[in-house]
Amino acid sequence: MKSIVEYNSGKARIKRAETFCSLLNGKIPNNVCFNALLKNMDSIIRAEHSSVTREALSNCHGDWYEWIIAILANNYAIEKGNGVLLLQLPNINQFDVSSLYEEKLFNYIKDLRYKVSESSKVNLISSNPDFVIIDTNKIDISTANIKLIDDITPDTISNLERLYGFFEGKCSFECIVGYLSVKTSLRPDRRLQISHEGSLMKALYVHLQTREWIIKPKGLFYYAASASVSAADRTGLKTVATHSITNVQSLPEAAVNEVYKLNTISDAYNMFSEIIKSD
Repeated sequence: MKSIVEYNSGKARIKRAETFCSLLNGKIPNNVCFNALLKNMDSIIRAEHSSVTREALSNCHGDWYEWIIAILANNYAIEKGNGVLLLQLPNINQFDVSSLYEEKLFNYIKDLRYKVSESSKVNLISSNPDFVIIDTNKIDISTANIKLIDDITPDTISNLERLYGFFEGKCSFECIVGYLSVKTSLRPDRRLQISHEGSLMKALYVHLQTREWIIKPKGLFYYAASASVSAADRTGLKTVATHSITNVQSLPEAAVNEVYKLNTISDAYNMFSEIIKSD
């Protein structure tokens, strides 16, 4: 365990990828709850390194949870073979998710941001969802580094985290099917963030639809998932996408299409069967 915790001026810092891979021993165990798995990892680390704080461990949970989902989604997509991928995204400071679109479409969004700023002196500020769902059937992915993961290493984690970059500038309007936001738990502030993000991503989609004069689009889906989902969480996420109540010619649309409890491999595969699909 010494190799996965660094000390700087006596302060412990967890090497997130190395720790994750080491404690999993290269595999995601079957028949285990993800939140129990994270707690067990915490216990092992603190037993070896008592100076590691619970806050430091909690800060790792988001990455570890997303990596579990990314690995399972990668393998599911390869086994399914329908060309639809669920890809992990970095935060907005590292990458603008809208740049996945082809240049013409991305320019529409940049133009919208500029005009909002110039006309009203306010900014169209967005965040990146945790995952994007891409239908790759109209994209040549022969040179993408997509392969089954049977041994989890820091390199496989790094490859998964960078895979989105292959699709930058390659996605047509139809290629981006939707997005997924994942949290280890849902607090009221996180519910608001998820609903706002879903509403904004759908508004941008409608803007592209309008600019391209697409009469009957398939629609954009936005999903949420957490290791623990309560009735209050589901109620809190049943909010309307703001743009859909400004036009009397269309029915109000949900900001979040579905909320999934995602705490086991079985939960993950059930969710994938619904969201990673092609028409």
